[in-house]
Amino acid sequence: MELSAAAELAMGTVHCYRHAVVEFCTFVDQTTPAAATATLEHAEPDLLHVILEWVRGLPSRYPAGSQQPAGLASRVRNLIIHRSQHPDRPVTALLNGWLTGAIGLRKGVTQEVDEFTRADKRALIRAAWDDLRALEQRLDRGGELLAAGADPRADIDGWTSPSNLLWAIDHGVETREILDHLPPPDHWPPALVGLLPPTAASATMRRRALLRALAGMLYPHNLDLHALRVLLVAATGHTSEEVTGLAEADVEFTAHGVQLTFTKLRAHAVRRRAYGTAPAPQTTSVPHLSRPRLDAADIVRRLMAVTERLRRRSGLPSPPLFLRAVVHVYDLTIRPFNGDMKGASLKSWLDRVGLTLDGPADIRRLRKSGKVEKALAYRGRVNDITDDHSVEVFRGHYAHGTTLHVIAGHVITTAQQRWFAEATTGPMVLTSDGEAELDHPQASSMVGLSTEQIGRLRDGAMDMGVSSCRDPLDSPFGRPGQPCPVAPLRCLECRHAVVLPSNLPQLLLLADHLDALRRRLTPQHFHTLWGQSHANLTAVLQDRTDAEIALARTQIANGEETLHIPLSARAEFDR
Repeated sequence: MELSAAAELAMGTVHCYRHAVVEFCTFVDQTTPAAATATLEHAEPDLLHVILEWVRGLPSRYPAGSQQPAGLASRVRNLIIHRSQHPDRPVTALLNGWLTGAIGLRKGVTQEVDEFTRADKRALIRAAWDDLRALEQRLDRGGELLAAGADPRADIDGWTSPSNLLWAIDHGVETREILDHLPPPDHWPPALVGLLPPTAASATMRRRALLRALAGMLYPHNLDLHALRVLLVAATGHTSEEVTGLAEADVEFTAHGVQLTFTKLRAHAVRRRAYGTAPAPQTTSVPHLSRPRLDAADIVRRLMAVTERLRRRSGLPSPPLFLRAVVHVYDLTIRPFNGDMKGASLKSWLDRVGLTLDGPADIRRLRKSGKVEKALAYRGRVNDITDDHSVEVFRGHYAHGTTLHVIAGHVITTAQQRWFAEATTGPMVLTSDGEAELDHPQASSMVGLSTEQIGRLRDGAMDMGVSSCRDPLDSPFGRPGQPCPVAPLRCLECRHAVVLPSNLPQLLLLADHLDALRRRLTPQHFHTLWGQSHANLTAVLQDRTDAEIALARTQIANGEETLHIPLSARAEFDR
């Protein structure tokens, strides 16, 4: 209790601490001979040995990777540390090493859930609107009957009127008193019998079913609040914990919408968010829509309307917005919403509305869907996406989503295709006939060269050695305006290169040079340095005729041509 008050622990965390205490004490009872005399104050019996054995055996009781073992051990250690800080509660020095060192267990990993598909999210929100509208109609009917009711104690026959019974429930008359004045079920009028479900058979079941039906006409129950939780999570993008923890003091309506104060107990964070209201329709002929847009202000108003009687009856200065009425046996109580309640969970609500979703029925998937939509809207800017948690939390819990993976894969594939196209797009190769066609008026548009560039190609002004170039000052391997830094060694890998018939002798000399390198380098080293150039060179030479190659070889043999490459390329591999 002291630790809970000092650390402001949530009720769920308190239950986890209690579970850890029970687990450890049960182990002590089962394994320690003198368990009745065991204490943290004395060295005998040795509780350090017991603690280490308990910690060592925890992983075997849970699935692989579970977070439960480390969680149980850390909670027990936190309690012992808290005790040791009290001057009147000593702890034996034998435990100091374990209290200040490692727990001895890994934290484990969480099984992350994927977001809803767009179709499932639309179906979920549509079902929530329909269910909310059905709840409002049911409560409206109950309100009409309540308005016509009166105190049943004023009339001997007043206890058989649904209106009077609703008046009694709403005015705090004990449910047991109501049941005491009810006649036997066989003598109930049709107005009461019509409220019973067909499954109520016995007299006891019919009396309890009548109480639940009457309470349901005035107050929402746990299943009813799932629809409102779904709508608020979808509208705000906040967690279920923050949404269902809203109280009256956390809501402030403004002229333009509503301001909500969200409290995340796990992160000890309080955030205030403003949401605008949808503009009213311009025409009055539009009928009331049961499924309007996700307007947080409108949803909060409707939530407060359906829980108004419960909040007023609770007597709290700032009651929670998510309150439900519970008829247990014959007593009617007011309790907060429980999203994981057995028989009234989200899965039970989905079964009630007849909706089947792909994957587990988990409200966290709806928040993750909102995170994915925000990631798309902000184009992946993590700082804008993580406006209600840290970047580390986003990477650990949200960035794994299927939609984000698909988008990331598309981006990576697009980038790879771009660089692959640039890497595999080699030089333009012109044959003798192709070079002659450069004089054609439409040649410039066909080959992507200007008239000036074609003239400079013919004059040899753009000859780089093994090939010519469209523009040596616009190299894809260097900065614009600077001479190409890789010519002529990488010309055969450049999309700006233009191979003319006059370059054939240089190409043959380069082929001889690369063949010599292949004999001197390892295959891996040669492929890394010259693989793409060698492949493109081979393709260019295969398109030349035997006569053209023979003529070029003759020019080389007569000493008319020498290979135009830097000296460093020759000296680099000399022995």
